[in-house]
Amino acid sequence: MSYHNIFDSHAHYNDERFRSIQEETIRHIRENGVAAVLNAGCDMPSSYSGLELTRRYPFFYCSVGIHPHDAENWSESNLEELAALAGEEKVVAIGEIGLDYHYDFSPRGRQKEVFEKQLLLAQELSLPVIIHSREATADTLELLRRYRPKGVVHCFSGSAQTASEILSLGMYLGYTGVVTFNNAKKVLEAVKVTPLDRLLLETDCPYMAPVPYRGKTCTSDMIALTAEKIAQIKETDVQDLIDIANRNAHICFGIPE
Repeated sequence: MSYHNIFDSHAHYNDERFRSIQEETIRHIRENGVAAVLNAGCDMPSSYSGLELTRRYPFFYCSVGIHPHDAENWSESNLEELAALAGEEKVVAIGEIGLDYHYDFSPRGRQKEVFEKQLLLAQELSLPVIIHSREATADTLELLRRYRPKGVVHCFSGSAQTASEILSLGMYLGYTGVVTFNNAKKVLEAVKVTPLDRLLLETDCPYMAPVPYRGKTCTSDMIALTAEKIAQIKETDVQDLIDIANRNAHICFGIPE
């Protein structure tokens, strides 16, 4: 079955995997029910190129920020650059920012420092944030409690308890194709406790392709499979879920409908 009105709230179409197929891929998703895409920045080059995507494709929005993997390369000039970029019309969030203790590409203290600087920037600019948190739940929650940002914890795959704590702070939770994986029992429990009006659909493409495409390049139209799984858990109509998630994304990121 085909669906429409899909808002992919987290994508990376400036990723190397799309270099030779970017235009045809974006045309394909537009023809297959995707109404809007938020392309997330993860360093300065991707923040700039994400903004360029919004100029080429009217249904694209973007965020700008420094991912924890790149925290070690942070310089104070980045703060001014991000603030300037954030003033552009279709930049709707600071992100993706956060903590990643799985790979430890950057020292944990440095990650926390850079995360806090960007949380403060979002606060100053009255912008929502897009949070990346991997194997860093306690430290992430501590900083979210301290700064109380608005926004979303993206690619959420944590427990129902963690989901409830994040929701209690007024944030949204973004769900990807992970919900379709065979080992996804924990995240499915999190979906159960997430109200429909606090749920975002995303791909994190080209990563996190849902079953049966797991391991292949993910594209925004594959959200349909994620939506089908979540709709099954929430006992609601798939298109209704897609429409609700679209509206949620507009509210979360302050995008006029």
